[in-house]
Amino acid sequence: MKLKKYILCGLLAATGTAAFTACDDLFRDTPADKMSETDIWRNPMLLDEYVLPWYRNMNNGFSTYVPTTIALVKSASRYFMPWFGDQIVPSKTDYYNAGYGDLLKGNQQEITNWARVNWSNYYAQIQSINRMFANEGEIADGSQKERVEGEGYFFRAYYYYILWRQFGGVMVIKEPFDPLNDQKKFPRASYPEMVEAIVSDASRAAAILPKEYDASDAGRVTKGAAQMLIAKTYLWAAAERFQNQAKPYLGFTDDRSHEMLDSARVAYERLMGLEQYELIQISGTTEEDFKKEYRNIFLTKNSRESILEVQHSDDGNYDTGFGHKLDRDAAAPHFTGTTAAYTPTQNHVDEYGMRPGYTYDSEHPYTGRDLRFYANILYDGSVYDGHQMDIHYTRQGNEEVAGEDLTPYGTSETAAVTRTGYYMGKFVDETQEINNDEAYASSQNYIIWRYAEALLDYAEVMFRLGDTGTALTKVNDIRQRAHMDPLPSLTWEQLVNERRVELAFEETTYWDIMRWGTAEEKLNGSSNPIKMMKVTIRETPQRDTTYAVSNMDRFPARVRVFTPMQYYLPIPWDEIRYHGVEQNPDWLES
Repeated sequence: MKLKKYILCGLLAATGTAAFTACDDLFRDTPADKMSETDIWRNPMLLDEYVLPWYRNMNNGFSTYVPTTIALVKSASRYFMPWFGDQIVPSKTDYYNAGYGDLLKGNQQEITNWARVNWSNYYAQIQSINRMFANEGEIADGSQKERVEGEGYFFRAYYYYILWRQFGGVMVIKEPFDPLNDQKKFPRASYPEMVEAIVSDASRAAAILPKEYDASDAGRVTKGAAQMLIAKTYLWAAAERFQNQAKPYLGFTDDRSHEMLDSARVAYERLMGLEQYELIQISGTTEEDFKKEYRNIFLTKNSRESILEVQHSDDGNYDTGFGHKLDRDAAAPHFTGTTAAYTPTQNHVDEYGMRPGYTYDSEHPYTGRDLRFYANILYDGSVYDGHQMDIHYTRQGNEEVAGEDLTPYGTSETAAVTRTGYYMGKFVDETQEINNDEAYASSQNYIIWRYAEALLDYAEVMFRLGDTGTALTKVNDIRQRAHMDPLPSLTWEQLVNERRVELAFEETTYWDIMRWGTAEEKLNGSSNPIKMMKVTIRETPQRDTTYAVSNMDRFPARVRVFTPMQYYLPIPWDEIRYHGVEQNPDWLES
């Protein structure tokens, strides 16, 4: 039965992880092919190896993978989630010809394949955690046992939270489950049951885990991460689209938005009350100084603003470690970039407001913008690593000559350049060497949650509860760090825009669209086409420069489709049949 490939694979992970990832020294006394589960629970080094996949699988971070063959597409889940939004897109044509492009176009078979891979991965980790709890009596008492138990509670809650966002109410399993040897079936949990399951485990984690670790254990989940998970759970549950639903696994059958918002308020206040996190302030006032300091927030691992982040390898080794290729994949042709995988859209550029004393000028569109614009976006004429970005066309008579950063680097026929007119400045590292050795790449961590997001979440909660004064204060805390004038009052549109600018290209911007129920507007090419900027300089005595904004929809692969059924992914059909549960609305088995 195919079910074995989904939930059951977690049982295999429980005994196989250490054998595949640990060094040979760990097995000097016990041959790897004869190692029992008992060896794992009683060996501190093996136990830590056992826990490692819980961390490695919580998010792909910058370690993305876009396959180009059908066989690989069916097993791929490593996509950069913000690619599905409208702030940043890949410019490489091959990406759109692969599974990623099919997902954007709403291909039901490809979405079903992608959902199956995600489901399998998350349940594998849950089953591994359940196996640990079933054997915790074998683990020697002490600080490691306490930590692992706290990690187990956190990650079980976290993986159910991830499943819940993608599939709605799922089968909540908190014990080892072997469908080959028992016939137990599990129902789909209701929304109240999902909230209870996640909050219960996350609360137990918060009670066990420390506020912080020594440097040797930096990056492990903490009390703050568990508290943020509780708050995020209530925030998600409070969304209007989850109220008064006909099916309990799609939302509450009554309206609990106020109850969930108030619980979220308490949870965020407890997080802030830990006094463990703060906004990293920026002292520089010039565009250049601000740009460097703001970018550094995302290059500093486990800073005092960070709540949870994917721990990428410090040496950046891509083949044998847990590095990634962000800088290589984001690089413009001047820096030998050939992928152009992270190109901001004009849709996002338009979200940056103006600084006091400036008004928008279409002939000088990059002058006087919110300082975060200069940190996040590489635009024509901006400077990165000593290079003035050349993202314009020069008009000579009837001929247009593409600038260096619009001209593919090297001889590869598939080398890409930006199609939006921009390259990404946020997350990337100017000091990162990009050479011919692709095994060694980038090492910056991928931030899942940071304190700025918690403050903006709290502002949203308070705004919806009617306390616009508190909401305004938190939003202005974010703006003050960005050296933007405080807002005198706050509207919903301003709150949303502040989230979109401060959390630009972060995964939260995609999930905001999903929980607010605006995906049908934001993720459809017909209602929200991806926009690009074309800069053209005419070599006349006046050196005339024009800035032309247009839609990218003339490229068929970029016409995005999102239908209401896509708010929830389809549960694998083998699971539907085995457990005898209902499928999410409108999904049909092919």
